[in-house]
Amino acid sequence: MTSRRLRVLIEHLPPESHTMTALRNELSDDELARQADKGEPEKGRWSQAEQLLAASYDVLRRIEHVLICANSEKNKQPDPPEPMRRPGAKPKPARAAAQPLTEQRADLLYRLING
Repeated sequence: MTSRRLRVLIEHLPPESHTMTALRNELSDDELARQADKGEPEKGRWSQAEQLLAASYDVLRRIEHVLICANSEKNKQPDPPEPMRRPGAKPKPARAAAQPLTEQRADLLYRLING
C-alpha cells in the first residue's frame, strides 16, 4: 500500500472512529485556535447530522432549564446547563464569582449613574 493510499483511507474515516478521535485529541491549543479561525464548519470532524443533534440537545436542555426556573422559587433555581462538548472545542473556563456589592461600590455606582 502506498503512503498516498493510506492518507486517503485515514482522511475518509468516519469522525467517530478511534483514529480520528486520537488525531483530534492530539491537536495543540494553537492548532485548535487556527482551525477555529478558519471558520469552515463543513470541514469539521462531526457530520452535519451530529452537529444538528448536539444543537437540538442544547436547546432541549435550555428549555428544560427555563421550565424548571419558571416553576421554582427564585432562591432555588438551578444553574444553566452546559452545552454539549463538540470535537475540537475546549470547555469554557470557569468564570470568577461576582464580587458582593459593598457600600463603597454602591456609592461609586450611584455617582457614575447619576453624575
